[in-house]
Amino acid sequence: MSALHDWLQRVWFKGAGGGWVLAPLTWMYALVSSVRRVAYQSGLRASIRVSCPVIIVGNLSVGGTGKTPLTIALAQGLTRRGMRVGIISRGYGGTSRGPERVKTDTSPFVVGDEAVVMARRTLCPVVVARERVAAARHLARDVDVLISDDGLQHLRLARDFEIVVIDGARRFGNGKLLPQGPLREPVSRLASVDALVVHGTGAAGAGEIEMQLSVDRLVALQTGAQLPVTALQGKRVHAVAGIGCPERFFDSLRSLGMDVIEHPLRDHVRLRATDLHFGDDLPVVMTEKDAVKCGSFAGQNQYFLSVSASLDAALGGQLLDTLEALVRRPRS
Repeated sequence: MSALHDWLQRVWFKGAGGGWVLAPLTWMYALVSSVRRVAYQSGLRASIRVSCPVIIVGNLSVGGTGKTPLTIALAQGLTRRGMRVGIISRGYGGTSRGPERVKTDTSPFVVGDEAVVMARRTLCPVVVARERVAAARHLARDVDVLISDDGLQHLRLARDFEIVVIDGARRFGNGKLLPQGPLREPVSRLASVDALVVHGTGAAGAGEIEMQLSVDRLVALQTGAQLPVTALQGKRVHAVAGIGCPERFFDSLRSLGMDVIEHPLRDHVRLRATDLHFGDDLPVVMTEKDAVKCGSFAGQNQYFLSVSASLDAALGGQLLDTLEALVRRPRS
């Protein structure tokens, strides 16, 4: 990972100095963002509404907060309640401009790694497009509800329910907008969203829903064989993570008793076979998002950690009740 990235992480989340040099860029970013939002609020720019309800799962800060696992959990929960769920995504890391329907065997280099994971885990129709309105229009007529993985700031797509996912450990960092801080929008934006989901045990405050990522199993890249998470307990492993917050993944492996050698990579990085070879016979463990990009060169002793999002039982159930009522409500 780059020296610039490391420096920004220290400024944003660890109180390092020097961020003041970015203040002029932050002022420009704030001005452009404010003008854009006012244009939509005043009607100068129109939001496009599609024929079914739209649920946004987004965040205020850059980097990984758990949006995709939550999207998967909500899609599975609403599907179990008898609803036809569709998922839309921008397709980060892919080359497709879309709209393009994602299949379980679609190349992640075309539609993005997260889209392939969502298609495989939910078996719901998934469509990616650079323009989310195009993705929504492509899929809306075939489903009862759309869930947008990310897109909180994509105001051109009208939405019926907004969920913001918060990293419970890092929260909002220094509280400043990009690039001086990690925020895409000011914290005051939270007052207008419908639900706050906090990723991290014991990290949720009043009015927030706690979400945890529970570990399911280890899956061998080459064969698909499933192993209990205890299979590598007490062993030294190479941990590869091309995600927004690789430290969280490394900490998860340590909590499972693994002795971790860290290999953090850029989010959505295009992995190569050489990225998984370290000159020894130690096991290699990665995220599922990284694993979908390794199908053509997967080797022995390489695994991904399968995880699932689980919400606070009471509040999570209430959230699904609210979303179900929204979907079943007659549309005017």
